Amino acid sequence: MADYQFIKFAVDDKGIAVITLNRPERYNAFHQGLVDEWYDALQKVAANPDAKVVIVTGAGKAFCAGGDVEEMGHFLEKNSLDRKDFLWEHVHKIALTLERLDRPVIAALNGTARGAGLDMALMCDIRIAAQSAVFAESYINMGLMPGDGGTYFLPRLVGIPRALEMFWTGREVTAEEAERIGFVNRVVPDGEAFNAAYELALKIAKQAQQAIRFTKRAMYQSLTASLAMHLDMVSSHMAVLEDLPDFRDRLKAFKERKKS
Repeated sequence: MADYQFIKFAVDDKGIAVITLNRPERYNAFHQGLVDEWYDALQKVAANPDAKVVIVTGAGKAFCAGGDVEEMGHFLEKNSLDRKDFLWEHVHKIALTLERLDRPVIAALNGTARGAGLDMALMCDIRIAAQSAVFAESYINMGLMPGDGGTYFLPRLVGIPRALEMFWTGREVTAEEAERIGFVNRVVPDGEAFNAAYELALKIAKQAQQAIRFTKRAMYQSLTASLAMHLDMVSSHMAVLEDLPDFRDRLKAFKERKKS
C-alpha cells in the first residue's frame, strides 16, 4: 500500500486497484493535497500492467462532499487567472487522466456526493450507489456553475433538460432517482456499495484486458468522431485483437465445445 496522507491506495493480487478518499472527518471534501495524491495514484495505475480495474470510494459516511470550504478562503485570495490555472493544473487533471486511462473505473458511492464531489463521481465509467446516498449539483446554491466537468458529463448521461434542472436548482437526487434517470448504474443496500463494485470489478478483470481497453477508448473517442472515423478506428482495433492469444484461445475452445 502506497504511503499517502489524504487517500488510501492499493492494488490487490486480483488486479483491482482501490483508491479511497480518506478525509472522513471532512466528508472527504477535497483540497489540493487530496487531489494531487489521487492523481499520483492514477499515474501508478497507468504504469502498472497488473492493475486491471480501478475502484474509487470514500472513507466514512460520504463519497465526497465537494471542495473544502476552509481551503476556498485561501483560494479566493488568488486573482482570477491563478484560480483558473489552479483548477486546470490540479482538479481538472483528474478528469483528463480518467478519460485517458484505459482501465475501467468504478465509483463505489458509499454516501453523499455533492458539487465537485458529484462531478468526481461522474468522471468514472460506472457508478454503484448505496441506497441512502444523495447527490446534488449544488454549485448554484453558492452562486456558481459546475466547475469540474459536471456540465460535460451529466448531460451525456441524463440528457440536457434533466441536467439543467439539477444545475439550476441544486436539488438533491436520491440514489433511486439517480438510477432511474441513468447516472447511477445500480443501487445496493447501505454498506454494500464497495462489495458490489468489487464483485463487478472481478468480473471485468477476468475478461480479455486488451479488448476491455480498446472498448473504453473507442467509446469515449466516438463522442467527438464521425461515424466513418469511428468505424475506421474500430476496424483497426478488431484486426489487432484477432491476432492476440485471448481471442485465438477462446475461438479454439469454442470450436472444440461445438464439436463435442
